[in-house]
Amino acid sequence: MTTTSLSTTALPQRSPLVTRPLLLRFVSIVACSVGFFLPLAAVPLLADATSPVGGGVSNGALLAATVAGELASPWLMQRVGVRAVLAAGLVLLGAPTFVLLFSVSLPVLVTTGVLRGLGFALAIVAGGAVTAAIVPADRRGEGLALAGLVSAVPSLLALPLGVTLSAVAGPGWVFAIAGAVPLFAVASVGGLPGRAAGAQTAQVSSRTSGRSGTGILVGLRSPELLRPALVFAASAAVAGVVVTCVPGALTGSASALAPALLLVQPAAAGLGRWLAGRYGDRLGHRRLFLPGIALSAVGMAAMAATASAPLVLAGGVVFGLGFGALQNSTISAMYERADERQFATVSALWNAGYDGGMAAGAFAVSALAALVGPAVAFLALAVALPLVLTLVRRSASTSASTTGPTR
Repeated sequence: MTTTSLSTTALPQRSPLVTRPLLLRFVSIVACSVGFFLPLAAVPLLADATSPVGGGVSNGALLAATVAGELASPWLMQRVGVRAVLAAGLVLLGAPTFVLLFSVSLPVLVTTGVLRGLGFALAIVAGGAVTAAIVPADRRGEGLALAGLVSAVPSLLALPLGVTLSAVAGPGWVFAIAGAVPLFAVASVGGLPGRAAGAQTAQVSSRTSGRSGTGILVGLRSPELLRPALVFAASAAVAGVVVTCVPGALTGSASALAPALLLVQPAAAGLGRWLAGRYGDRLGHRRLFLPGIALSAVGMAAMAATASAPLVLAGGVVFGLGFGALQNSTISAMYERADERQFATVSALWNAGYDGGMAAGAFAVSALAALVGPAVAFLALAVALPLVLTLVRRSASTSASTTGPTR
């Protein structure tokens, strides 16, 4: 009994992961997903009935406002605090949606889209900084992966549900639910910490590169923060192509696979994100950059076989695994090199890379596909993607020179 007791007490104690603050944070995570994604596909359908370009204009305004809000969030959080920005984001995401119960004219759709995009940006950037402060530093990758799964499941369900509910019960139900859920979630913000614990801050600060400033410009000047964001943006460019370009390019036996592809890809991404969180804390998050980019490139190359159902589905799964792994490993690596004051900068930079990468990939490949065909355009992206590995090598070199070998 003595031996057993001694061996048990000698085991390293892991910090608790699921705590009351994290459970409260899950409330706003789910609310953001529902509020943003439930009307995302339903609004363009209404806009297209008003104008031939209505759908593109309305969602374009939404996404442009989202990127702008992400870049401005760190500045705002420095002045009013993280909880105030999160609450304001939830209000802006939800309240303007109720206007659509009374009018769905194109100017109203665009205006509400801008407000909702700003709200979503504020909520995800501030919420991301809160999440990073809540989870223990020794399990941050795992905690971020768990938060990612909590966000991914309602996002995956809300997008098709919004279209179905709009067709069956009318768009008013979509707007009422999407408006109410974020507003209800505001009540959970008061229970969240305004800042991380001092001990955790000291632990993280000991691993920083010495850049103590905050804001987007500081993040852009810091290679240890910028390079992981660019690595992820490259994979996000493929995600933009998968959502925007691949479904319409499928032919032959693969032509009916668009819904299945859009289901298996994010499902595989969720699995990849969880695995990266589980093992990145132990192996080192930067070590997952290389396999993540390789899987993303292989998956995109397989989806270039637009007439082959097996290759398209396999490509979606392979890409999803790589994309999910990079989702978690890049942002975890960025938080690893930031002190608490820079958490907002990390969240903003990573989210801007996510949305900007998706938009850039969809735009560039769409333009190239018009000239050389979609299959060649997809292959060109797959071949170009490994070029980002030069950033991986530089990131690994910087990490080794500043912190020593990865544990």
